[in-house]
Amino acid sequence: MANALLRSLQALESSSGPTARWTVPLNDGNHVIEFEHGTATGRRFVKIDDEILVNRDWMFRLVGDELFTFNGTKFVIRVDPIPGFKYSYTLWVNGKNYKNFIQSQLKNLKSWVTKIEEDEYRIVLDKQTQIVWVNGVEVDVENEFMDGGAEMLFSVSELSAVIRSCSSDKKEIGIDYILYIDDIEIKDENISLFNEI
Repeated sequence: MANALLRSLQALESSSGPTARWTVPLNDGNHVIEFEHGTATGRRFVKIDDEILVNRDWMFRLVGDELFTFNGTKFVIRVDPIPGFKYSYTLWVNGKNYKNFIQSQLKNLKSWVTKIEEDEYRIVLDKQTQIVWVNGVEVDVENEFMDGGAEMLFSVSELSAVIRSCSSDKKEIGIDYILYIDDIEIKDENISLFNEI
C-alpha cells in the first residue's frame, strides 16, 4: 500500500516537468540546468543539458541546499520555504547568486556563433585569461601584436580565424574584440540574463 502511494506521488510529480530552469553561460558554452522538486516526496532531480547529476527519490527534508559540480563549476540550488506551502529556488554558481554570476560572465566572456556549411560553431573568448574555446574545446592560439592592438590566430573547421583586440575609445567598454573567420567579420552573441521559471 505504501509503495503504491509513493509510486503514484512520484508519477504525479514527474509528469509536471521541471520546477526551475536556468541557462548558465560557462566558458564551454551555454548549459541548461533543470531542477525538479517533489513537494510531497521530497524528490530532487538535477539535469544539465541531457546529463543527470542528481536523482534522489525520497527525502524527509523538503528544504535545504542541493550541491553538485559540473565541468569544474560548483553549483548550489537553494530550496527555501515561502508562505502557502510553496518554495523558492535560487541558483548559486561558484559562490555567486545567479544574477551576479551572469553579470560577471558578461564582463569576462565574449562569444560568437557562426555556421560553416551545415555545422554550427560557438567561439568563446575569456577576456581575462585570453583562452579561446570552439564548441567547448580549448584551442591553441598564436598571439601576434600589431599597431593599436593584438591578434589571436587559430582555426575553425580548417578555416583561418582571428580575434582582433583594440581599444574601443569608450571607457565603459574598454578593449573591443572582433572575430574574423576567413576574413569575414562574425557578429558577437549577446549573453543576456535568462529568466528562471
